[in-house]
Amino acid sequence: MNNYRYHGGAGGVGGYYGIEVREVNHQRIPYPHHFTFVSSYVKYMIFMLNFMFWLFGGLLLGIGIYAFMDKWIEANGLVKLENIYDVVLNISLVMIITGIVIFIVSLAGCLGALRENTSLLKFYSRCLLIFFLMEMVIAIICFVFPQHMNEFVEYQFTDKIIHYYRDDPDLQNFIDFAQQQFKCCGLSNAGYHDWNKNEYFNCSSPSVEKCGVPYSCCINATDIMCGYAVQQESVAAASKLIWTSGCIEIVRVWAEHNLYMIAGVALGSALIQLLVIYLAKTLEGQIELQKSRWTN
Repeated sequence: MNNYRYHGGAGGVGGYYGIEVREVNHQRIPYPHHFTFVSSYVKYMIFMLNFMFWLFGGLLLGIGIYAFMDKWIEANGLVKLENIYDVVLNISLVMIITGIVIFIVSLAGCLGALRENTSLLKFYSRCLLIFFLMEMVIAIICFVFPQHMNEFVEYQFTDKIIHYYRDDPDLQNFIDFAQQQFKCCGLSNAGYHDWNKNEYFNCSSPSVEKCGVPYSCCINATDIMCGYAVQQESVAAASKLIWTSGCIEIVRVWAEHNLYMIAGVALGSALIQLLVIYLAKTLEGQIELQKSRWTN
């Protein structure tokens, strides 16, 4: 393959003027001087998609930092981060980590597309591929082994989430929201009796809330004292005042009843990710082709 320009005489007589000629298999294919292999549609589509995610990542990071600093000030700098569970259950820290990842990856996509940088585009497409594969593995495990996932979450997180309920305001708000939305109380099959593992709701606690449950377990949301001493009641008696079933089982049943909707959302998300990966690899190939035009 050979590229060259042939400038003729005055007015371009005797050859192509301002035309690049490429020799492919002994056939000469002329290209205009302004010709480029890089599609502006693909380039700016990738840029705009990643620009929106870059803004979202920055917003998520900012909110996470604000929430973490607020918690840090309230705790006088004594935020507990001793193991992986402390990180996973710290919602503000999870937001910070997620925001950083989205911010960096989308920034690489933005700059890679805008500056036609193949190194950044390779980094971007590989990150998306890793995220896609991780999501597929998690989705397969959840659909094929739902009972094992239930047992894993219940065994690994129930005690820790219940224990940290009053220690972390963000986690407390999240649990209250989940219990109110899914009409459940506690996490495991023990249901509302899970709250006996919390130092404030434990029946041996000196607190006025002993043997109680959080207000978010109440059937009547306006009666915030309905859960006081309710752990001493039978399930039949307690069910008149609070939701008695654990949230993990309730969420599993909800997922089974909305399986087609969840599968549709998951499939749509997977197709969008594959499309973006394809666009990134397409742009990368176009840039390489354009570079070969300059170097040959």
